[in-house]
Amino acid sequence: MIGFLRGTVDSVSADSVLIDVNGIGFDVNISTSTAAEMPGTGEEVRLYTYMAVREDDMSLFGFLHREELDYFKLLIKVSGIGPKGAQGILSVLNVPDLRFAILTGDAKAISRAPGIGSKTAQKLIVELKDKVTDVESFESTAVSGKKGADVAISDDRTEAAEALIALGYSQTEAYRAVRSADVKEGSDANTILKAALKFL
Repeated sequence: MIGFLRGTVDSVSADSVLIDVNGIGFDVNISTSTAAEMPGTGEEVRLYTYMAVREDDMSLFGFLHREELDYFKLLIKVSGIGPKGAQGILSVLNVPDLRFAILTGDAKAISRAPGIGSKTAQKLIVELKDKVTDVESFESTAVSGKKGADVAISDDRTEAAEALIALGYSQTEAYRAVRSADVKEGSDANTILKAALKFL
């Protein structure tokens, strides 16, 4: 089993990267979020990997962060979700947003991934909810964007997120937008809402 690859980036696309490891080119499947973080051509990179072996195919899936690999492994344990499906989920939701979607039962956000229907998303939530750890720590950072379980969630940010949900956005989309909104400390809910809408 190949645990990780360290080599030079030869080329990158939206869903794969070709890595030169001592003269051997490894074609590795990656999520779009990983592709966005990938170093440029000719630069060195280290990818944690998972090898998927089927009767007619062997594929490598790569991740810049160990946590993303851990969630990939959790996702493929859910019946009906294979490596490509797991990669698709991690392409539309980064790990913090996926964790939040699981904890809040946000099947709508998860089903935005290609090939993942509402029933599969709900099944994923049921099967993985108990396996997602650090619940209090994550819930405290979901809106504020800060680390640490002792950070209080702003009432104004919560109000802005609830307004976005009422407009039809999923919980995960709403909280991600509010978390990313570029506003001054102490801004009211209306200001935060306007900034969050620009992000969306």
